[in-house]
Amino acid sequence: MTKPLWTSDDIALTTGGVATAPFTVTGTVSIDTRSIQPGDLFVALKDQRDGHDFVEAAFGAGAAGALVSRKKGEGPQVITDDTLTALEQLGVAARARCGAHRTAITGSAGKTSVKEMLARIYRALGPAHWSQKSFNNHWGVPLTLARMPEETERAVFEIGMSTPGEIAPRSRMVRPHTGLITCIAGAHLEGLGSLEAVAREKADIFAGLEAGGTFILPSDDTFFEYLADRARVLCPTGNLETFGKSPDATARVVSYETDGKTSRVRVDVVGKPVEVTLEAVGEHWAMNVAAALLAATQSGAAVAECAEALSGYAPPPGRGTAERLALPGGGTFTLIDDAYNANPASMRAALSSLKQRSSGRRLVALGEMLEIGDRSDAEHAGLATDVVAAGAEGVFLAGDKMTHLAEALPTDLQAVWAPRADELFNTLENALRDGDVVLIKGSNASGMGRLADRLRQWSAAADMGKMVSGTEGAAGVG
Repeated sequence: MTKPLWTSDDIALTTGGVATAPFTVTGTVSIDTRSIQPGDLFVALKDQRDGHDFVEAAFGAGAAGALVSRKKGEGPQVITDDTLTALEQLGVAARARCGAHRTAITGSAGKTSVKEMLARIYRALGPAHWSQKSFNNHWGVPLTLARMPEETERAVFEIGMSTPGEIAPRSRMVRPHTGLITCIAGAHLEGLGSLEAVAREKADIFAGLEAGGTFILPSDDTFFEYLADRARVLCPTGNLETFGKSPDATARVVSYETDGKTSRVRVDVVGKPVEVTLEAVGEHWAMNVAAALLAATQSGAAVAECAEALSGYAPPPGRGTAERLALPGGGTFTLIDDAYNANPASMRAALSSLKQRSSGRRLVALGEMLEIGDRSDAEHAGLATDVVAAGAEGVFLAGDKMTHLAEALPTDLQAVWAPRADELFNTLENALRDGDVVLIKGSNASGMGRLADRLRQWSAAADMGKMVSGTEGAAGVG
């Protein structure tokens, strides 16, 4: 029988708080009343809004109890001095009581994809736990830890940052047995200033590495030697493993093949060749596969069973998923939704993968890249070469920074620009034809995800219209 996640006594003892009444958490830990399920613990954090204003709504949704800094309503609560500090304390306590092998992942691109791959592998191997969505910040990491059941055998955590000094304390909270960096690229330059500063901050993933743990690095990365040196300083007893295309990589990418819809990746992990099939397109996925397989083997699993578990993987929404959608006038188009986030490296990877798609005209709808600092104008303009190389026949751009890309494109490649992503919809809708492939990508705040959603709704309405029309026609025949 599964143990309760928390009791009010556990919470009070861990946080130094006072329970107003006993309760048992049989669900999970939540900071959002919109997702509360019966049996959950609601934590009233103070962020953009004060979570205490939603305590009574949490109880209305069935919360077993609440963690607060002041009493609200009549439901059972544990009152503490500071709810974020208390959440961190719960996270540390959950880690301490659980014997799980813990993997922590960071990097400028690919970290969520590799985390999702590892979560898929770990679920196939036994009781597993993983970060939901991209819960990788000051509240996401302790929340993920606090949600970890005691019987967990393997867990994977994503750790992110936007300013200096954020990764080390989160690594020390997780205390990973394995730490992995996917790559170093021009993300968060606005907060960090240089690629060197990005590399230094990312290397702090090893600050909390357990003694004798493993640090995994991309062998082909420009900052490989720097990262290796930093890792050894932060964890002198750690073991270095690598992934990439270089001949001496621990997990070496042997080949990548695609039919434009799926991919086949061959990887040699310490002399053991394996093959993985993916519902995704783009050579960057081969690196993600190698990283995930190598990290999974550090948990004591055989590489063959890890490869078998990973085969069939498809990216989560907004991470490069391909969907075939109906057109109102008949026919279909393929939507590649990669709108969750963007930096120069991930933009180039997405455009490169578009070139490998097998059918129809290629269209790109790109939103501006945020938080990339003083080189922002040049980085946006620099995407012109990649857009052309992708074979794009239509270009739709949104946001002030994308004017630099519009100006850098060849004059015979007409680009449509709009201040906001929503304003591209009518033009893009009118441009789509049967067999087209459209890539949508941009930083999360650019709104390109909403553009992808509107295309889905437009297509769904077209499908519904056909169904209604078909029903009416059948009735008329009778």
